[in-house]
Amino acid sequence: MSTIDWWVMSGFLGFIVVYGTWKSRKSKDLKEFLLAGKSTPWYMVTLSIMATQASAITFLSTPGQAFVDGMRFVQFYIGLPIAMIILSITAVPIYHKMNAFTAYEYLEKRFDLKNRALGSILFLIQRGLAAGFTILAPALILSVLLGWDLNATIIVIGVLVIIYTASGGTDAVNKTHILQMGVIFVGMIAAFFMIFKLLPADISVLDALHIAGKSGKLNAIDFSFDLGNKYTFWSGLIGGTFLALSYFGTDQSQVQRYLSGSSIAQSRTGLLMNGIVKIPMQFFILLIGAMVFVFYQFTEPPLYFNPVEEQHVHQSNYADKYNTLEENHNSLHQKKQHLLRSMLSANDTGQEAKLRSDQKKVLEIEDKMKDIRAEAKTLITKANPSSDGNDTNFIFLSFVTGFLPVGLIGLILAAILSASMSSTSAELNALASTTVVDIYKRMIKPDGDEKHYLFVSKATTVFWGFYAIGFALFANQMGTLIEAVNILGSLFYGTILGIFLLAFYFKKIQGTATFLAALIAEVAVLGFYLFTEIPYLWFNFIGCALVIILAVIFEKLVIKNLGLK
Repeated sequence: MSTIDWWVMSGFLGFIVVYGTWKSRKSKDLKEFLLAGKSTPWYMVTLSIMATQASAITFLSTPGQAFVDGMRFVQFYIGLPIAMIILSITAVPIYHKMNAFTAYEYLEKRFDLKNRALGSILFLIQRGLAAGFTILAPALILSVLLGWDLNATIIVIGVLVIIYTASGGTDAVNKTHILQMGVIFVGMIAAFFMIFKLLPADISVLDALHIAGKSGKLNAIDFSFDLGNKYTFWSGLIGGTFLALSYFGTDQSQVQRYLSGSSIAQSRTGLLMNGIVKIPMQFFILLIGAMVFVFYQFTEPPLYFNPVEEQHVHQSNYADKYNTLEENHNSLHQKKQHLLRSMLSANDTGQEAKLRSDQKKVLEIEDKMKDIRAEAKTLITKANPSSDGNDTNFIFLSFVTGFLPVGLIGLILAAILSASMSSTSAELNALASTTVVDIYKRMIKPDGDEKHYLFVSKATTVFWGFYAIGFALFANQMGTLIEAVNILGSLFYGTILGIFLLAFYFKKIQGTATFLAALIAEVAVLGFYLFTEIPYLWFNFIGCALVIILAVIFEKLVIKNLGLK
């Protein structure tokens, strides 16, 4: 990477840390530190919500997901607009009217302290771990680019985020989110247009889309009802809606974004705008991945996209076998290039029979190349047993560092790192809020003054920052990051959502029935994950449904009969 790229990347990231620290240095009490004084306008609420979602995982792993598996991952977000409407009607006014610092305060008001504690603890477990993923993703980038030790890189990235989050709280998070989203949008749009500029002169935009479509990379919607298929319209509509309801309605990292809104109307508008903008944004990021796939149809791709692992295998006893696989892979790639041009010509001249014949041959060659890549991954894991054999997270990175011009590389990397910092800062801010308000202030020291709680909030932010760093140090064996973080959320979100839906809509269900149902439902979801092949998106629906059904049964048949409350 050039000196100019280093200046672009490090200059922007340094500015973010200094700007966030300076602009929010005047937090004097818990309300200012945790809720930015409830003064945030709707557009900042929207950008902050989006920035919290849009971690480096989004921009690092999602294009690779489309490269490998097509665009069907976009169905994950189909239920998002529905969830935004429901939450705008129900959750937003409830939280605002009770002047809540966290979502879990409502659970005590509606049920009892044990449900508040359960909801907050489930959140702390999964969000603390998820914060580790958001630190790990950019650390992977820098460790490859600089040749740094991955663990040292994780620590450096994490400490940078801790500095301005602990110093400024929610106000720092919100103000830096605006700048971070700006550079993210500029960087990704620039990368998208550069892909087409770098394609061969005789390959048009329509040709590129045609190749992606015929290769199965534009498979955005699948209406089949197949429980063995992770991403379908129905899993996105049902499971995605329940996941979004839980994430935006009960996850403090998101709830805190709109709790800082200056009014109910501002918070609602921020949520609804997120529902409108998120799907097109995600579609665009996946389309970038599909176009990177097309780019590599006319430019020789590496057999394995992680250069560090390739270096390991080239220096191992398996080097000769790996070199042979590379030669075979490159030979097939050359044949595929000729067939793709023939396929485009047949499409332009309306030769349907030849088009189908060429498409069939292209897919046959791709199957052979997949087999070769599978063999290569086997050799890589033999050469380095600690490798997970998954290079999906490095596909977009490989394109950026290998083919984009000087200056733009630094901008794209700044965008990816900014995304990580924006998401991690919001998560640490929310973890501190829940720990202080729901655990420390409520159960440990309820009689402290504002100065004391402000100090504890900052100290807790630092604690969770190092907790996330610690998990990131052990999280590099989880495969595709974008899936790993969503799987982690799905293991807990359904249960948490079930508790909140009971609180919102089932007025006759009381605390003990809810608490017991939630414990059993969470154990059941973990059992489904460990011992069945059910796609993880369905866990959100299953966990939520189990909590509601079991709570109704317990309330009517058990609690009343035993005289419990």
